[in-house]
Amino acid sequence: MRHYEVNFDGLVGPTHNYAGLSFGNVASLSNAKSTSSPKSAALQGLAKMKALHDMGMVQGVLAPQERPDVTTLRRLGFTGSDGEVLAKAAQQAPQIFQAVCSASSMWTANAATVSPGADTANGKVHFTPANLTNKFHRSLEPQTSGRILQAMFNNGRYFEHHTHLPDNEHFGDEGAANHTRLCSNYGHAGVEIFTFGRYAFDSSKPAPKKYPARQTFEASQAIARLHGLSDDNTVYIQQNPDVIDQGVFHNDVIAVGNQNVLFYHEQAFLDTDAKLAEIQRKFGDEPVHFIEVKTSEVSVEDAVQTYLFNTQLLTLDNGHMAIIAPTECQENPRVAAYLAELVTRNTPIRQVHYFDVKQSMRNGGGPACLRLRVALNDTELAAVNPAVVMNETLFARLNQWVDKHYRDELSVDDLRDPQLLTESRTALDELTQILKLGSVYPFQL
Repeated sequence: MRHYEVNFDGLVGPTHNYAGLSFGNVASLSNAKSTSSPKSAALQGLAKMKALHDMGMVQGVLAPQERPDVTTLRRLGFTGSDGEVLAKAAQQAPQIFQAVCSASSMWTANAATVSPGADTANGKVHFTPANLTNKFHRSLEPQTSGRILQAMFNNGRYFEHHTHLPDNEHFGDEGAANHTRLCSNYGHAGVEIFTFGRYAFDSSKPAPKKYPARQTFEASQAIARLHGLSDDNTVYIQQNPDVIDQGVFHNDVIAVGNQNVLFYHEQAFLDTDAKLAEIQRKFGDEPVHFIEVKTSEVSVEDAVQTYLFNTQLLTLDNGHMAIIAPTECQENPRVAAYLAELVTRNTPIRQVHYFDVKQSMRNGGGPACLRLRVALNDTELAAVNPAVVMNETLFARLNQWVDKHYRDELSVDDLRDPQLLTESRTALDELTQILKLGSVYPFQL
């Protein structure tokens, strides 16, 4: 039986815009209020998905959320027709209005935490949508994310879905952006690494001072319990509060892992030596390749600006690993020099492939933000909704769908246009038919 790590990339939504909503995300804030291109963003994302498919990877698509979120505006007291609700919210509460228009679900590393059947007590693949409580615009996502995931992984014999954690900052959960799984083979039991920013119930422990720590220790523990993980295959490691205050809002901005490789910056964690020793002990006899990037080689600032660690680390058919990096890494001389030297070392990482995902990068998300990893065997993969798995036909169909429905440019002021809501709903209704998702959006329920 073959085993795969399938990447399910988020399809960029029709309201992709630069509202600068994410405090602590340097890229998001620095490009606030710029004009975006939803069409270019969606096509860039599709091109990356197709390229990975062509490299031999199994690649899937995860649908975006309905935006603007009129349902939430009505919950907040705005009344009238949909157009009147949008107009009132834009005039009376512009910050709330911009939040309910966010296309942030494109970063599907935050959609959920996933544990493969090889790790869980009942042998099923477990999914828990992230509650994303730290940011209002992202806290609107988990219910719809859960419905979409259930429509994609809809066979109860192999897949188990959990409700997101309580909507409270004590259980702040940011999904796979703070979760890494190491294993000798995707089908073998692995070590699941939960990285957290703070302890919710113990203020005496280290925590960042400038920017918020979005993932709590208590949330990470809860996910492990829900997924039926054991102490033997679980490691909890705290992010260095100092790097959070330098703009490292998620662990996947400072570290990435795949199979027997953990690629990380020397400032990424607290108690690094002890935690790496724990990872190796729980991993087993085979050595883990701990690839540490020194500050003298790449500064934290360069890592954040280029998203060196927000790259995808993939195992190709020949057994070698490749880094899927944004072109920003290629354009930074220090980072480009580091990567050129890295592939000459005696490690599993042998290749670097650069992709243009600038529309996503400008809003604070690199290649790793755009994908949710799900380890599956042949039987489990056959049970996945086949309409969401990338192939030549789906790629062409989705490109046509984007060309038909997406705007070339979008400013923050355009978000109040009621026609944009109509366009978005029309597009999403057609998308659910293409991907055979059924009714997952509030306007369809």
